[in-house]
Amino acid sequence: MKMKQVISTTAAPGAIGPYSQGIQLGDLIFTSGQLGLVPETGQLAEGVEAQAAQALRNVQAVLAAAGSGLDKVIKTTVFLKDMNDFAKVNEVYGSFFAEPYPARSAVEVARLPKDGLVEIEVIAVK
Repeated sequence: MKMKQVISTTAAPGAIGPYSQGIQLGDLIFTSGQLGLVPETGQLAEGVEAQAAQALRNVQAVLAAAGSGLDKVIKTTVFLKDMNDFAKVNEVYGSFFAEPYPARSAVEVARLPKDGLVEIEVIAVK
């Protein structure tokens, strides 16, 4: 079995707990959930659309650090503070991905770290 490799980049917010920004195992890359935190400030972007876009830019940065990209994503999970924001987040999400779209789950959660409005994690290939 291949050893897992930690993926780390300053182009995305650092971990705010005992976890890695991403892990690579073989050709698979697993990102931790990314909030809409702006890496330079550590603050959440303003509003759900801005947080969704920033979360996806953060995912993009973690994938880039592993030598991958959004075009290699095979599965995403979107965590929403409020499912009523689904259409707004979906609009932003659609601007980052092209066909064939990755498989996706979207769930409403009671609360996200730092009181974020959206968090996104992905599985991609190298």
